[in-house]
Amino acid sequence: MEAKKERITILIAGLVIGAAAVLLALSGNPANMGFCIACFIRDTAGGLGLHRAEAVQYIRPEIIGIVLGAMLLSVIRKEFSVKGGSSVMTRFLLGFFVMIGCLMFLGCPFRMIIRLGGGDGNALAGLGGFACGILVGIAFLSQGYTLKRTYRQPVIEGFVFPGIQAAFLVLLITAPAFLFFTAADGGPGGKHAPYWMSLCAGLLVGCLAQWTRLCMVGGIRDLVLFRDPILIIGFGAVLAAVFAGNLFTGSFHPGFAGQAISHTDGLWNFLGMLLVGYGCTLLGGCPLRQLVLAGEGNTDSAVTVLGLLTGAAFCHNFGLASSANGPTENGKIAVIIGLAVITIIAVVNTIQGKKNK
Repeated sequence: MEAKKERITILIAGLVIGAAAVLLALSGNPANMGFCIACFIRDTAGGLGLHRAEAVQYIRPEIIGIVLGAMLLSVIRKEFSVKGGSSVMTRFLLGFFVMIGCLMFLGCPFRMIIRLGGGDGNALAGLGGFACGILVGIAFLSQGYTLKRTYRQPVIEGFVFPGIQAAFLVLLITAPAFLFFTAADGGPGGKHAPYWMSLCAGLLVGCLAQWTRLCMVGGIRDLVLFRDPILIIGFGAVLAAVFAGNLFTGSFHPGFAGQAISHTDGLWNFLGMLLVGYGCTLLGGCPLRQLVLAGEGNTDSAVTVLGLLTGAAFCHNFGLASSANGPTENGKIAVIIGLAVITIIAVVNTIQGKKNK
């Protein structure tokens, strides 16, 4: 009975989150980008001036809402637990390379599902790479890979990252001159729903993801390792809701060419999401899950998000991010380097894990 209740809960949560993504796209967010953790972190990095790609600069309220929503609900449910100290710099580096993979594909695992629900056939190659990356990561997990244990930390530490997000909200609302905002017709960063709507959607998603432990990586990982389908039900519910919503609103456009903020290079879509799935499995969760954990007081996840933020800035400062025209040569090199570095991390930590048994 308990398992059935969990499945119904995550099914409903996934449907609500998918519907929220469709609503945000209809209300001003870029097409097939009602939610994209990687893209929104990238836009926020631009808004703060960490990169100067004028087309993608805007402090995204959805990110703020996810963190604050997860924090508020975890406090209410007495699940706010401040801990950290588990291979901090390794987590930062993994987050950095996960973002490189995301910006090669032009989306995080969340947006991959949204793109599929909008008819973008290019996301199929991304899904294949994502699943393969998770399987590679699982192979290391089964051999003893670990980033070691976390430790309790002072309560104030857990509120630092949510506090930073609250400060970002103040900056967004007051819009001081030192921030950067893409013009309405200047690119994806200039396309956004009203900030209050984006914030409310983020709060809702943060609460639902905290309640259900929704994770795009965890769905495939748990199905393979434990034969547990609960998280992948949420994965499927988001896809179903986005698909149905796009059909209903006339926003479903099946095909490969001409898709919004997407490119048709199947190999690099595959490899980009291979890097993402691989890195996220070693981290223990997708970018959405890292935001939620950071909201719950996990300082290691907060550091991972900072790695994602730094990776986004690096990608746009050094020409690594793809565009509708396809991947860049610098981006291809970075993905290959990322796969090599993550493999070294996986091998070293697997050997250390075996020694500590």
